[in-house]
Amino acid sequence: MDHKERVPDAVARRLPGYYRNLRELETEDVLRVSSQVLGKRMGLTASQIRQDINCFGGFGQQGYGYHVPTLKRYIGQILGVDGKHQMVIVGAGNIGSAVINYPSFRKEGFRVQALFDISPERIGQIVQEVPVLPVDELEAYLRAHSIDIIVIATPADKAQEIVDLAAAENVRAIWNFAPVDLSVPATMEIANVHLSDSLMGLSFRLHEREVAQEKGKQWIKE
Repeated sequence: MDHKERVPDAVARRLPGYYRNLRELETEDVLRVSSQVLGKRMGLTASQIRQDINCFGGFGQQGYGYHVPTLKRYIGQILGVDGKHQMVIVGAGNIGSAVINYPSFRKEGFRVQALFDISPERIGQIVQEVPVLPVDELEAYLRAHSIDIIVIATPADKAQEIVDLAAAENVRAIWNFAPVDLSVPATMEIANVHLSDSLMGLSFRLHEREVAQEKGKQWIKE
């Protein structure tokens, strides 16, 4: 499971899919799974499955495949979901509310400790047993509490200010829903969820498919 080099981003993006599929297999009482079967579930080749998992050590046995509970536990350790991650959400509107109400996060060890907002109507509310606090108290809150992840669900023009404040208080990671590219220091990790970018990417694939069909070409999905 030990690895010395930074894991390629493509592999890191696939790890949650491995964990989710292994968790589903476990609930189906499947004890062993081959790279071929796991690859078919995930739309990957067996070779890609083996290459990805071998980044962290050999967990399979030739002819027997992977022991599902063991591999799930190791992938969980690699992802860090076997521990607890303390989070705060900045922006208690639609996106912030959707994040805190998502049922799986707490099960996977992601604990929202507070929400922050500028709206007088929202401040003072309790959402999923979590208080909504004034955003001007964020700096003091981060100084007094050990927070691993800040979820940014603010308008774009406020997001960089939140990042700079978080970096000053040694927050290690940002989950950004604001529609803007942010600058973070080398000590901080960031994951961007740009909803419009994702939708436009889907639109591009639809258009690409239509153009290929108009030209009489067979559409091949990679």
